Amino acid sequence: MRRRALLTALALPALLPRGAGAQEAPRVVASFSILGDMVGQIAGNGVRLRTIAGPNADAHSFQPRPADAEALRGAALVVRNGLGFDGWMDRMIRSAGYRGPVVTAAEGITPRSMPAHAHGHSHGGGAERRQNHSVGPRSVPDPHAWQDPRLGAVYARNIARGLAALPGGGASAAAGEAYAARIEALDGWIRAQVEAVPQARRRVITSHDAFGYFGAAYGIRFDAPGGVSTEAEPSAQQVGQLIRLIRAEGITAVFLENMANPATLERLAREAGVRVRGRLYADALSAPDGPAPSYEAMFRHNVGLLVPAMRGDAA
Repeated sequence: MRRRALLTALALPALLPRGAGAQEAPRVVASFSILGDMVGQIAGNGVRLRTIAGPNADAHSFQPRPADAEALRGAALVVRNGLGFDGWMDRMIRSAGYRGPVVTAAEGITPRSMPAHAHGHSHGGGAERRQNHSVGPRSVPDPHAWQDPRLGAVYARNIARGLAALPGGGASAAAGEAYAARIEALDGWIRAQVEAVPQARRRVITSHDAFGYFGAAYGIRFDAPGGVSTEAEPSAQQVGQLIRLIRAEGITAVFLENMANPATLERLAREAGVRVRGRLYADALSAPDGPAPSYEAMFRHNVGLLVPAMRGDAA
């Protein structure tokens, strides 16, 4: 009798449904696609990931749906950018009653400043502005810090710490450090590519002012007819100034972004006698089958377009 009971006990795990008794992977919610990719690169299958503003979604003006708030219920960790970029995520956290840990990916970064435009769309709240002594009364923190890969490595380490603290461990510290090292190596590759462009040729026109950190890191000046907004139309005066700039300085690097309305920039390029050289990715990744499905691929795609365009190479 005892022998039969022992055999039954030994056989019991094989009779249980697959996964029964195993701890379920913690659920992690990321605010937008770049952060979602970072979580996925670090944690792999160690978490159940939900990204709220997914590929090609404009996180600036994103309007969460009730189903998005519902995703926070039962989440073990929330990952947001901070610096006022995804303030809708903070409101969603409050409305969902989420009480769990929150990783602010940009924590520890001293932000650049950008003009506080009068078109009603700005980044950063008053509290963040008061805490940042480098941001003046007519400016706000620039939230696009991930556009400098060295700061992207800071993001990666912040996210990795949050994942490692989850019950059961959403990811190891070593996985986060390995990913951060990959991003830092990418910085060296970008620097080598940009060195092929004479300093005087490092001028770019884009549809949205999201490349301040990238430009500062690699000595490139970016100008955008619409400033920081992805929604407001630039004035005729702004467009006219950029047309004169393109003509006077022979700028050949004119780019759309994946989320912006192309009409204004295409008209500007046509009137300036230049051609739009392609589509850059700044605030959102592409779909998985697109040219920028990951944070690392985004840089390789962007740099692959920017360098020949700045040099004036024939497309």
